[in-house]
Amino acid sequence: MAADADLESLPGVGPATAQKLRENGYESFQSLAVAGPGELANSADIGENTASDIVNAARQEADIGDFETGTDVLERRERIGKLSWLVDDVDDLLGGGVETQSITEVYGEFGSGKSQITHQLAVNVQLPTEVGGLRGCAVFIDSEDTFRPERIEDMVRGLPEEALEATIEDRGLEGSPDDEDTMEELVADFLEKIHVAKAFNSNHQILLAEKAQDVASKQEETEWPVRVVAVDSLTAHFRAEYVGRGQLAERQQKLNKHIHDLMRIGDLYNTAMIVTNQVASNPDAFFGDPTQPIGGNILGHSSTFRMYLRKSKANKRIVKLVDAPNLADGEAVIRIEGEGLKPE
Repeated sequence: MAADADLESLPGVGPATAQKLRENGYESFQSLAVAGPGELANSADIGENTASDIVNAARQEADIGDFETGTDVLERRERIGKLSWLVDDVDDLLGGGVETQSITEVYGEFGSGKSQITHQLAVNVQLPTEVGGLRGCAVFIDSEDTFRPERIEDMVRGLPEEALEATIEDRGLEGSPDDEDTMEELVADFLEKIHVAKAFNSNHQILLAEKAQDVASKQEETEWPVRVVAVDSLTAHFRAEYVGRGQLAERQQKLNKHIHDLMRIGDLYNTAMIVTNQVASNPDAFFGDPTQPIGGNILGHSSTFRMYLRKSKANKRIVKLVDAPNLADGEAVIRIEGEGLKPE
């Protein structure tokens, strides 16, 4: 997807409008093709009829929006990457790992290890493909003040020997995993490839999703494209700011827009979207686990893969695949150690 498309070739787009579009993250025909006319009208300060014409013309230029055969869909899906957890049982549960172009939701109670997963995937995504990574950088939207560089260092140092050796070679570093100078340089390089922003409220979080698209656009043609966007947590600010049934509709509308902004990043830039979610207890549940995720049907329908993380004995956690379009439900056991996520 060309980020330097000639936007002025579209009907109704002059130099000033093209500049406004680029400033709002619409740098290609494809990004315009998947936009809504109302959204585009607000961004570029143009009429909705003009915006609709621009969207339709961009769809023709980008060659999207028409029907395609199942064979075409299969070929497109072959470009989807799989990001490994480096825990075989969980990767098997997910059919090979976390998919790009999809939203994977992980929900669970406090202390269950959701933030550990986002940190681990921000590390794993940078590994060469032959050892389970996607050789890309990460964007981390932090709404609960959970990101810790020290934890990234622990997890880099805790990577399997094979993965460390392949990564050191891939990045052209001298030395081995036993060389402290090499490891310090490697840790610094990993941290450099994680773009972190703290969200102070729900509106800021929505803005950061738009900024994340800008980062993905700028990185797309580089050696290190964005291959994972982590949001920890997706619902914390929305839950705190929109209290009571009277504000439920407004909350869900804003959350829905936010989720679709994230989905767009995944579709446009072949990026894996990993979001964590809070839970509540259902007092009406007399049998089974009363824990249920926040976000209602909006989030339930938007998440391609939905995973429930619950505590077990000591450092063990049960990872349950609750929903997936092409995979059977199942469970796996992981351990959360000082060196990161480890198999049982």
